[in-house]
Amino acid sequence: MSNVAQFRADAEALAAPLPALMAQAEHLAASVLPGAHGRRRAGLGDEFWQYRQAGPSDAGARIDWRRSGRSDVHFIRETEWQAAQAVTLWIDTSQAMGFSGHKTRVSKGARARVLGLALAVLLLKGGERVGLMPDQPARAGRAQLDTLAYALSAPAASGDYGAPPETLLPPHSQAVFLSDFFGPSEVLRDTVGRAADRGVRGTLVHVLDPAEEEFPYQGRSIFESMAGALRHETLRANDLQARYRDRLAARKDMLTALARATGWQVLQHHTDQPPAQALMSLWQLLDAGRGR
Repeated sequence: MSNVAQFRADAEALAAPLPALMAQAEHLAASVLPGAHGRRRAGLGDEFWQYRQAGPSDAGARIDWRRSGRSDVHFIRETEWQAAQAVTLWIDTSQAMGFSGHKTRVSKGARARVLGLALAVLLLKGGERVGLMPDQPARAGRAQLDTLAYALSAPAASGDYGAPPETLLPPHSQAVFLSDFFGPSEVLRDTVGRAADRGVRGTLVHVLDPAEEEFPYQGRSIFESMAGALRHETLRANDLQARYRDRLAARKDMLTALARATGWQVLQHHTDQPPAQALMSLWQLLDAGRGR
């Protein structure tokens, strides 16, 4: 096969998942959009936003006398804050994210990708800038959505577990990390700590399969990591249940403590739950973060 033909075949194989991912993300975003009231805020800008009733602390110079003349109360004319917010995503593409505990459930990675891209749809429609770690800076517009979708359609990374890259996030921006967070905790703590030092607010979306919560295994079992680097065989898997659950609880405690120390948020999501529920919760967390 010629180099050109091989390049075309490789490109087509890479782009094959793209339409399906984009369709899923846009459908999910559309299901949430009627309940999402936007991220508009009063502030400096030229565009009219709303009238509100004047309060005791408002200066007389701010009163809109034309609007107030049609009522018995005084009104303030507010403009919209027009500074577009930058939101950077990190979506774990490690082999571990390919796990699904049942053939009828999507993998953790598939859920994380569609949630991340659906969030990007909502943000870009609202005029925000969205980026993707490690190498997609936050930009606005439909072209950026295509860029993100293409990047998220790439093959999974080779490592068993993922960790956010050492990328400096824009100061005073927002970030969303979607992962099972089974990777090295010290890397995660360092990344989030550096981001918080730069005034970045963020949300850790902890994506797990229900089997990873329940540990339903009994008797003789072979546990193997998704990349095949780790393997453990036991005759009594049920004896591991308590220790496993303790380790998982400790990891959740680490995420909670990290969020508390840095002012970030943690959102738990299981792959058997409706993705729209997680997307709406995530949207609301971002909206609340922007107001801080």
